[in-house]
Amino acid sequence: MLTKEQLQEIRDHLNNSQNPVFFFDNDQDGLCSFLLLQKYLGRGKGFPIKTSPALTKDYLRKVEEFNSDYIFILDKPEVSEDFVKEVEKKNIPIVWIDHHEILPEKIPDYINYYNPLFSKEKSSEPVTYICYSITKRREDLWIAIAGCISDNLVPDFYKDFMRDFPELCKKDDEAFNIFYGSEIGKIARILGFGLKDKISNVISMVKFLISCKTPYDFLQENSKNKLMHKRFYEVDKKYKKILEKARKSANSEKLLFFKYSGDTSMSSDIANALKYAYPNKIIVVLYNKGIKANISARGNDVKKIILEAIAGLESATGGGHDNAVGAQIRKEDILEFEKRVRKLIN
Repeated sequence: MLTKEQLQEIRDHLNNSQNPVFFFDNDQDGLCSFLLLQKYLGRGKGFPIKTSPALTKDYLRKVEEFNSDYIFILDKPEVSEDFVKEVEKKNIPIVWIDHHEILPEKIPDYINYYNPLFSKEKSSEPVTYICYSITKRREDLWIAIAGCISDNLVPDFYKDFMRDFPELCKKDDEAFNIFYGSEIGKIARILGFGLKDKISNVISMVKFLISCKTPYDFLQENSKNKLMHKRFYEVDKKYKKILEKARKSANSEKLLFFKYSGDTSMSSDIANALKYAYPNKIIVVLYNKGIKANISARGNDVKKIILEAIAGLESATGGGHDNAVGAQIRKEDILEFEKRVRKLIN
């Protein structure tokens, strides 16, 4: 875990910033981390990073557009050297908060880097957890819970949320039981599907979330959040159809390898749901979007399997946590990738 001194350092960076930009990963953990910091500070702009896996030089235009004096990077496993070099020329401080495995030599000296995996007491709690440890605003507790359970953690402050909003909870020690079986879980799922919309609608959702005071403001459909709820029902319908197909492909094998295509990438959501349904299987979900394929995999030590399977494949990238990993490969390498995965597991 981060030390009290490190948490205070991040607070100091926040308080020293006048017009920060927050670049966050395009999932619930990234989004909720940003919301916690922005609500604490009361200023700054947030922008989701849809490129995978790195924050690239292309996003410098947002720094210039917002006239930012500070950059905060949340829940991104990689930041390009070009991005850092250009920011350093502008003398804008960078604060990077993450929980992914990364080699120390990959972190430029210019960056203020915080990761609990680098602490004496190594841990990999979600960035949402870290950000709530920084802000400690009880009124934002629902956002912290949504981000944590989406990243498969029931935080120690869940008991506080249960006292405040018992009707939105499920008493359980398993994050995905709460994620799939409670109202706070529904909030987390709506956030995840909302991020799959076009960027203008995502920004509108973010603005609405900043204005939300309670989870009831979020759940009650009105003119301010109508589009967000509509998007959830649209994506949820597609998600359920794809998940049903994936379930039908399950058999007695240890590996459940599922491929699909379409207009919406939800490989991570499908992989999580399949792991919840089949906890003893290795889950690999591949979304073929044309030129490249997105891969989400879940299971014990699955990171080793996926990284070995993509080794040597042209332009292949991958990373994440030991039991939950994402990767990207070229369309023409899909069959070779599947062959390697099956060989490594069987």
